[in-house]
Amino acid sequence: MYAGREFFLWKPSAYPETYSKLRKTSVTSPARISCGMGWRLHDNTWETHSAGHRQVPQGYPQPLDSGSPSGARVRELQEKGVLAGGNQEAQSSASKRPRVPKGPGALASSGGEDRADSAGKCGMSGDFKLSVPDLVRRDSDLIEYDVSPFGTYFCLTVRCNDFSLSYWNPYWMLPSDVCGMNCFWEAAFRYSLKVQPVEKMHLAVVACGERLEETMTMLKSAIIFSIKPLHFHIFAEDQLHDSFKGRLDSWSFLQTFSYTLYPITFPNENAAEWKKLFKPCASQRLFLPIILKEVDSLLYVDTDILFLRPVDDIWSLLKKFNSTQIAAMAPEHEEPRIGWYNRFARHPYYGKTGVNSGVMLMNMTRMRRKYFRNDMTTVRLRWGDILMPLLKKYKLNITWGDQDLLNIMFFHNPESLFVFPCQWNYRPDHCIYGSNCQEAEEEGIFILHGNRGVYHDDKQPAFRAVYEALKNCSFEDDNIRSLLKPLELELQKTVHTYCGKIYKIFIKQLTKSIRDRYDRPPKER
Repeated sequence: MYAGREFFLWKPSAYPETYSKLRKTSVTSPARISCGMGWRLHDNTWETHSAGHRQVPQGYPQPLDSGSPSGARVRELQEKGVLAGGNQEAQSSASKRPRVPKGPGALASSGGEDRADSAGKCGMSGDFKLSVPDLVRRDSDLIEYDVSPFGTYFCLTVRCNDFSLSYWNPYWMLPSDVCGMNCFWEAAFRYSLKVQPVEKMHLAVVACGERLEETMTMLKSAIIFSIKPLHFHIFAEDQLHDSFKGRLDSWSFLQTFSYTLYPITFPNENAAEWKKLFKPCASQRLFLPIILKEVDSLLYVDTDILFLRPVDDIWSLLKKFNSTQIAAMAPEHEEPRIGWYNRFARHPYYGKTGVNSGVMLMNMTRMRRKYFRNDMTTVRLRWGDILMPLLKKYKLNITWGDQDLLNIMFFHNPESLFVFPCQWNYRPDHCIYGSNCQEAEEEGIFILHGNRGVYHDDKQPAFRAVYEALKNCSFEDDNIRSLLKPLELELQKTVHTYCGKIYKIFIKQLTKSIRDRYDRPPKER
């Protein structure tokens, strides 16, 4: 069993989970400054640097390029007592020759000739005796003096030999020769540190025709408020790819998102019919579980969506799915008296008023595995097998294209759908006939859906005002903070409309999102 004393050396604020697990690293005296892991100060966070032939273990923060500290600084630390000199023989040997770096990024050698090979491999060597009480008592000094001034290449690596721990032989009574040169590494592996990769949220959109600007505004709203990194799956006509790439690459400095561009693709059978179903390319969303086979979960949104709340919050609804639910959507209407499906549909639909597919959260792993009940055969069919038979049977009866097919599917499999409130898919229908989304009145609009082209005409100026504000907003913090007041003034000009009369619900959640994301101190975000 490995043994040793515990202390912490680094404070990587950028990696709080790693820090909490690595802050106690097994070390005993004497410790050797040698090849291995170094620390540098980078953007006010501690990050690691690999010096020489040692490899940074998988899951640790990866190496950075850096300069080199001088031997004079090592001696200065020794004189201050932060670092004590090595054994007398080594010190005597070191004093008889100049302390010079062994190459690029090297610490001055202060050890005997047996260190030459090591120094040649990694360019740094030396023995310094650091007593355990000093380490424990002066850990903050070590960070301040040993790391910060160097900016790089300072590490403590010792080795913990196998040793039996018991009631009669506790770790604080181990002999002094237990440790060698690799304790840091062995202790790190002994703790079995597993750094979980940061979860990415996957967002898909389908853009055809004149939808470039609308789509870019939607993506911008997702980036502005979200906390976890995003990956965009953008399905677009070929002529739009260069424009998307140019615009998205200009945002790459944000380092909060990645993206993949895809061509519009439909099954060879009846491809033309699928493409013209309802809006151009809209039915592409039906094939996302088949195309994106490596993606577990996905949020699909129409191009005319605006996020007024972090994507993280709707993404978290995946955890609320029960064992049978595979997707989540909002009702098409809250008030049956103005509902479309319950008054005009010529096909089955979900629930009392149907569901709207403009915002659709999917567990695609479950979707690919599930066998769906249907009214075409007694045999249950998988997702990829049920779409074409549904289209053939109902193509003369459907009005809203792929949304109607989804309603038919979940009519026969109601246990598979999670229904979220209207504030996650707020449309003009929720206010043009009088306010009928109670949740939005209480908490504000979470996701704004400007269907019917309301972002581009004057029929619903409240919707257009929000769209224009986000479209013209840049990514600078001050710019985002300052959009609220002008937006509120624009919304006040819309009070002559039904939606404008309740304009405060358009900025209620938006105000909270900006405050939470941009007005709190960095440590609290």
